[in-house]
This record gives sequence, structure tokens and C-alpha cells, in this order.
Amino acid sequence: MKGMHKEFALGDAEQMIVKAVPRIDVIDAEAWDACANPDAATYNPFLAHAFLDALEKAGTVGQGTGWVPHHLVLEGPGGTVAGVMPLYAKSHSQGEYVFDHAWAEALHRVGGRYYPKLQGAVPFTPVPGRRFLARPGPMQAETEKLLAHAAVAVADRIGASSVHVTFLTEGEWSRLGGEGFLKRTGQQFHWCNAGYRSFEDFLGTLSSRKRKQIRKERAEAQAAVKIFSVSGPEITEAHWDAFFAFYMDTGSRKWGRPYLNRRFFSLLGAAMADRCLLILARRAGKLVAGALNLIGGDCLYGRYWGANEHHPFLHFELCYYQAIDYAIAHGLARAEAGAQGEHKLARGYLPETTYSLHWLADPRLEAAVARYLAEERGEVAEINALLREHGPFKKDG
Repeated sequence: MKGMHKEFALGDAEQMIVKAVPRIDVIDAEAWDACANPDAATYNPFLAHAFLDALEKAGTVGQGTGWVPHHLVLEGPGGTVAGVMPLYAKSHSQGEYVFDHAWAEALHRVGGRYYPKLQGAVPFTPVPGRRFLARPGPMQAETEKLLAHAAVAVADRIGASSVHVTFLTEGEWSRLGGEGFLKRTGQQFHWCNAGYRSFEDFLGTLSSRKRKQIRKERAEAQAAVKIFSVSGPEITEAHWDAFFAFYMDTGSRKWGRPYLNRRFFSLLGAAMADRCLLILARRAGKLVAGALNLIGGDCLYGRYWGANEHHPFLHFELCYYQAIDYAIAHGLARAEAGAQGEHKLARGYLPETTYSLHWLADPRLEAAVARYLAEERGEVAEINALLREHGPFKKDG
């Protein structure tokens, strides 16, 4: 591997060397993917070397963006890659979806400096998945710990205030919460496939009122436009042109400044076409809206959507109902539709707990945040339980 900018041993792990690298393309793609996605059945496209590389080559992350890569590579004897971790030095708190602005303000008020910080995450993508990407085997748990300690060591070396590992798995959260990290929870809404044979089969499990509402929404959305999907080699640059226009139109109104650029979508399509699913709407021969999904081993991940015409319920149809249709037809266990949105509950998406870990160098901030997170975890658990209890499905009896 070339272009390493930091290399150091980890304590008593004499046989292990950690390298923090400035670009993912200096890491062998096969070695990265063997750690990130060792099981095709649970493949997560956002952890793939190709996806993260497309973000960097498009210039959406890197110098000048506030997302500067410090990816970790843990090498054992003979240079074997035992684990990797996507890691970025941040000069702001945008594009993360786990909000810490109040923490930055609190540290600033007492004379501290919150930025830079380190972020273990997939940029601009609140998708749950592994973050301490240890190669499977008897040393997997130990490798996770070494990666966690290495992230803190990098923070210390570059003068970062903190390390934030967001949207990691519950298992990682539980195992590594005792390694000096504070534990945080959040909420998303996911659809789960209970072995449905069709969309109508799924509707049959909902309460009568919710079932009627969804049928009405689908009928109205489908009456206004023609809906179709393209994937793999069917996706052309013209499709990406249209989708990017939708993304920019909606993203500019929703976020002020969309995070991704046009080149990223071409790079994504070139590198991962077989994992891309575009669901598009056409009216009078013109494309008017679209939703981009990435296809995982057991999940359809809905990520970005946009439209340049308003049609009632079209967002629900393209982003939620079409995703459910696809997941049922292809035997996928879940459909995820991004962050936030209690409106998803009425459409069959149930609340799921999300997890993050936070290491804070300043003991004053750490103590205050620890108290806050203890209360927040209780509130998240209470709200999720309440929403599940009053969900859209038929009640027993």
C-alpha cells in the first residue's frame, strides 16, 4: 500500500500495526471488502470499497469539504489486513444525522475547541451497519477493540476533540461501549418482510383504516404518472442526468446545499450498477421524479429522492410502496428509507433503534454529555415502544 501518512503500533499488540491513510484507493479493494462485507447474504453496499471510493473520486469528501479521510487499516504479521474502518476528520457537523451541535457550542462556551473531530461513518448516509470492520475469525472481537483504540489514538495525534462512530450495529455498540465511549441511541423506521407473498398480502396485516389509506394513496399517485424502474446496465447517463436534477431540486429546498455532485452518480453507476435501482416517474413522456435505492444482500436501502413536479402521494409511492414491492418480489428481509419520519409508521415502517458511540477528550464535556445521553436513551426506548404499540398493524384478538 502506498501513500500512508501515519503508522503506529498499538500498545501491547506487538504484532499489529495500524495505518491511517488519506485515501481509500491506497487500500487494496479486495482486502477492504473481505473485512467490510465477508458475507454476501448481508452485503451492505455503503461499506463497499467502491462506494466510498466514488465519494472521494467525485470530490464530495476530501480536502476542502470538511470530510478528510483518515481511514484505518490494521495489519497483522506479514501485512495481512485484519480490519479496516472508514474514518474522517471533520471541521463541521453536517451530513451526519446524529446531531452534536449543542455539544460543540457547550465546549466553545467554556473555552474549548470542538473541531476538528473524528467521524467513523458513511458520509451523508444514515445507514446502519458495521463500522469496526474486523475480518471474521477468532480475533474479530479483539480487532474491533484495536480499531476503536486506534481511532482514539488518531484523535489524540491530530488534536481532535472527539471520536463519533455513528449508525453502527447494536453488537458493536454493546461490545465497545466499555472501551471509553459514551453510548447513544436514536430512531429510524424500517419495513420488515414477514414472508409476504405480495403487497396485498402485506396490506392484509394492517388495520382497515391504514389499508384503505394506502390503497387510496397508491391509486392517486399511479394515476398521475407512469412508474417504472431501471437497474444495472439499463441505467444510462440520461437517467443519471434526470435523477440528479430531481435530487438538486428537492435537496436544495430541504437541506439548502445538497452534499453530492453529478460526477458521483456516474462513478457510482460505473462501479456498482448491479447494486443500483432507480425508480422513476414519467408524465407526458417526460421524467418528473425519481428515487435511488441501493440493493444489499438482505435489504433494499432507499437513499435519495427528488421531483420537479408536485403530485400528491408520489413521494410515498416511489420511496416506500415501490420499495416494499421490490423487497417482497426479491425476498429481501427489510426495506430502509433513511432517517427520521414518523409519517412512515402509517405506511408499515416500524421504529427501530439506531446506535452510536462517542469519545470526548474534555472531561467536563464528557460528564455533561454522559448525563444527557442516559436520559435520552430512556426517552428513545419509551417512544419506540409506544409507537410500536400503536403501530398500523391489526391488533391480536
